[in-house]
Amino acid sequence: MRGPKLARLKLELFGQNVTGPRVLCLGEILFDCLANYTESTSLERAEHWTPYPGGAPANVACGLSTLGTTSAFIGCVGDDEAGSALREVLDAHQVNTAGLQVHPEAPTRQVFVLRSRTGEREFAGFGDRPTTAFADAYLDANALPVTLFERADYLVMGTLGLAYPATRAALMKSLELARAFDVRIAIDINWRPVFWPHPESAAAIVRDVLKQADYLKFSDDEARWLFATDNPAGIAPYLPQARGLLVTAGEGGCSYAFGPHTGSVPAFSVNAVDTTGAGDSFLAAFLHVLERQNESEIVASPERLQQAVRFACAAGALTVTRPGAIAAQPTVADINALLARVS
Repeated sequence: MRGPKLARLKLELFGQNVTGPRVLCLGEILFDCLANYTESTSLERAEHWTPYPGGAPANVACGLSTLGTTSAFIGCVGDDEAGSALREVLDAHQVNTAGLQVHPEAPTRQVFVLRSRTGEREFAGFGDRPTTAFADAYLDANALPVTLFERADYLVMGTLGLAYPATRAALMKSLELARAFDVRIAIDINWRPVFWPHPESAAAIVRDVLKQADYLKFSDDEARWLFATDNPAGIAPYLPQARGLLVTAGEGGCSYAFGPHTGSVPAFSVNAVDTTGAGDSFLAAFLHVLERQNESEIVASPERLQQAVRFACAAGALTVTRPGAIAAQPTVADINALLARVS
């Protein structure tokens, strides 16, 4: 783990309390409405839906807190019952909500998700509303909580917010704040074409933003979409500033490249019920290890790096064994128990 920031250290020397969330998670929070069937992939044939709290950055924030690393969520919900319910979820997980904005008119987003027999997802849209109609498309850059950045060690963000001009401006400002306050930047691609009004413009926008990241997580499909390869060592030359690249492949496990250190970790064999949020639990677990241990030593040690990735893979595997992204997130004890069983 990096040493305390200079400003924080000075305040601590003077006896001031400067505790705050170590990881900031910025982006969307929403309800995933999962179809209660596995026989069809047709939206029209789905009759019953169960809402689960979700949204990748919110999932990561809750996952970190469940593991014992303090986190904050920065995003925007509607002034409605769904928005209030999602705030309660964050509060229940002890996630800092100082950066949670409320839009007076746009509703909280709900996304309809179809599932196959193996729990694989297909995002089926937003009901009768366009993707631009929801509160998370209107995050206000001028209302970002600067004090959270002053104290944090990591900023986590996805790329869905880049689809909307207002939220894109907030994401870009958050990157500026992260650089100003020496906050490491972790980006999870989280490519979902249905969220983009103009999906054909996404790749160039996303590639440009990735140049600012210290750590990046791709699915294998996302890696091929952006760089025509799912080999992290092959992606590394395009992103020379990155300290580490992680490519997850579901049942294919995870491959990684951290400077000269490359490797892979096989997937854990589990009974998959719902794959929603597996990658978010993976990222939360990996950042938890970096935050709670010595980051510089981990990324410089092939052995410790593989242990950290394996811990993250175990977290992702456990998440798919139950429905819902946040509801299924494991504790450190859960992860260690799985690792002990397969060691």
